[in-house]
Amino acid sequence: MKILTAEFLTSSDCLKNCPIYNLPEVALIGRSNVGKSSFINTLVNRKNLARTSNTPGKTRLINFYKINDNLIIVDLPGYGYAKLSKSEQQKWQKNLEEYLKNRESLKSVIQLIDARHEVQNNDIQMRTWLEHYEIPIITVATKIDTISKNEAAKSVQNISKTLNVEVIPFSAKTGIGKQEILKILSAIISQGL
Repeated sequence: MKILTAEFLTSSDCLKNCPIYNLPEVALIGRSNVGKSSFINTLVNRKNLARTSNTPGKTRLINFYKINDNLIIVDLPGYGYAKLSKSEQQKWQKNLEEYLKNRESLKSVIQLIDARHEVQNNDIQMRTWLEHYEIPIITVATKIDTISKNEAAKSVQNISKTLNVEVIPFSAKTGIGKQEILKILSAIISQGL
C-alpha cells in the first residue's frame, strides 16, 4: 500500500459528535506520550500532519485523519496520564469507551506500547477490555530505535509474552515496522465496511 494522500479531517469530543465517513476506521490507542502522532506522521510520510508534543496528555479529543480516500485513522486520547483531575480522567474514559464500543465503522485498534518500559497495568486493562468487546487489536512496540537491538528484542519478547500476542516493532525515526503496518491497513481497506 502506498499512501498518496493524507489529511486531517476534524476533532470530536465524544461519540455523538463524531462525523460519519462511510469508510473503515482504525483507531490508535496507547498511554500518553507513547508516540501516536509520530506513528501517524511516519505512516503518511509527513512531518506535521499529526501534532507531536513532549507533554503527555495533549490529545484530549478524538482526531480523524483520512488516508488515500479509503481509510480513516483515528487518534484517541492517551490513557494513564495522572496529572488530570479525576473528573477529567473519567470523562475521557467514558468518551473512549463509547467510541470503541459503539463506532460502527471501527474495524480494528492499534495498541501502541512504549518499548522502553515494561507493559503497564493500564495497557493490560485496555487490552482485556478490548478483547471483552471482541475488538480486533494490532499490537505495536514504539520507540524501538531508542534502545539497543538486544534490549529491543527483549522488549518485543516481553510485550508478546505479557499480552500473549504477536508484536510489531516500530520506529518513527527509522521506519522499522512501517511496511508491515501498511500491509495490515491494506487488508483492512480491502475488507471495506
